[in-house]
Amino acid sequence: MNNNSIPFRSKSNQRGMTFLEVLVAVVIIVSGILGAVAMQATAKQASFDAMQRSLASGLAQDIIARIRANNPGDLAAYAASDYGDILDDEPDNRCHKEDNPCDSVELAANDIYEWELSLVGGDVIFGSQNKGGLVGGQGCIFQNGNALTVVVSWQGRNEINDNKKSDNCGTKGNKRRQVVVQAFII
Repeated sequence: MNNNSIPFRSKSNQRGMTFLEVLVAVVIIVSGILGAVAMQATAKQASFDAMQRSLASGLAQDIIARIRANNPGDLAAYAASDYGDILDDEPDNRCHKEDNPCDSVELAANDIYEWELSLVGGDVIFGSQNKGGLVGGQGCIFQNGNALTVVVSWQGRNEINDNKKSDNCGTKGNKRRQVVVQAFII
């Protein structure tokens, strides 16, 4: 038998991809998809944390604006370090009616109730559960003369090491986040 009679296929005549090439392409595509999914999960967590910080900052500014609008003679009516622990009872006079106006003490009680309700998410209810507010939200208002310090604390998703926390407000721990706003009330 002659060796020349066996047909020989050159590499230039082969078509298609080898199994190894297909396997490499699949590994690259899968790792890209897994990277995109992990990035999406991280972005979602960061978005939630940013929303919580924004809400805390807004709540701190809200109570300062309420205090300024009330213009109480005694700022001590607002000072406390337990907002959010247990929701205070709803005030008798909710200050919504023109025929029954509130004095500054009643308005302060109403302001505190509404602020604390927003702090714990009690103003947004679905079924029987609070759906708004901060996760583990707590608030403190410290008063020194006409100077106010409003501290809003909540629980973050990840642990952090922050030595600049106000130890007088919120549940201590590595997940505690805080916004501290200082204001001067004239």
